[in-house]
Amino acid sequence: MKISIASYSFHGLTGAGMMDAFGYLETVRYRYGLDAADFWNGTMGPIDPDHLAKVKQGLAEREMVLANYHVDGVHVWEDDPEARERNYRQALEHLKAAAFLGAMTVRIDMGGAGEELTNEQFDLIAGRYREYAQFAGDHGFKIGPETHWGPSLTPPVMKRVHDAVAHPAYGILLHIGHWIEGHEDDGDRLAAPWAIHTHVDANITRACLEEKMRLLLDAGYDGYWGVEHHSAHNEYAEVACQLAEVRRAVTRIAEG
Repeated sequence: MKISIASYSFHGLTGAGMMDAFGYLETVRYRYGLDAADFWNGTMGPIDPDHLAKVKQGLAEREMVLANYHVDGVHVWEDDPEARERNYRQALEHLKAAAFLGAMTVRIDMGGAGEELTNEQFDLIAGRYREYAQFAGDHGFKIGPETHWGPSLTPPVMKRVHDAVAHPAYGILLHIGHWIEGHEDDGDRLAAPWAIHTHVDANITRACLEEKMRLLLDAGYDGYWGVEHHSAHNEYAEVACQLAEVRRAVTRIAEG
């Protein structure tokens, strides 16, 4: 089963100082029995060479792959040019870290506010993702934004950027069902062919999980189903419940 657990699912424990990168790996491998990591940079910790080498060793010792590395705080667009440049330089460092760790997919957010992009924003965002996708392709992984916040929640915006980047290493982290209000279903249908990774929240697992999974599979999706929990409370048990639902759906689909 190609299932992962986004480490953001334990951001409550992380914020309380009760989980770090290695506690996360131990939890996913031995509490939940999965062989794929799905790292949020808030759990990953610093990306200096010494720490990254330890994380890479931790993955290898547990015979785990890195299905996804999702990075907050380095989004492409910021109104302030200095902030944009700072995010860009930091994003390049995270891309190098992803390559070193053998990530299969990487998420870097689009940025911006509201539901649309100006022409200036669009030109910069498409250009940056084209550059990032070239690096990703050269190093064996795929990259793109998540349907997360700002204009990335607008389906036509995501299509416009996708068509402009036009690179085989570019796709999206589809946070299933997470779009501007009223476009939850048509957004998923539009973006399913571009999905390189997924995040599946509690609302989806409780309401329409199997339907959404079949939609992506019919579009050719072959990535991981990334369980993501958000409450910051009772995280071990809540994640276990979501994971059980995803496992059940995967098994039902496999059995026809």
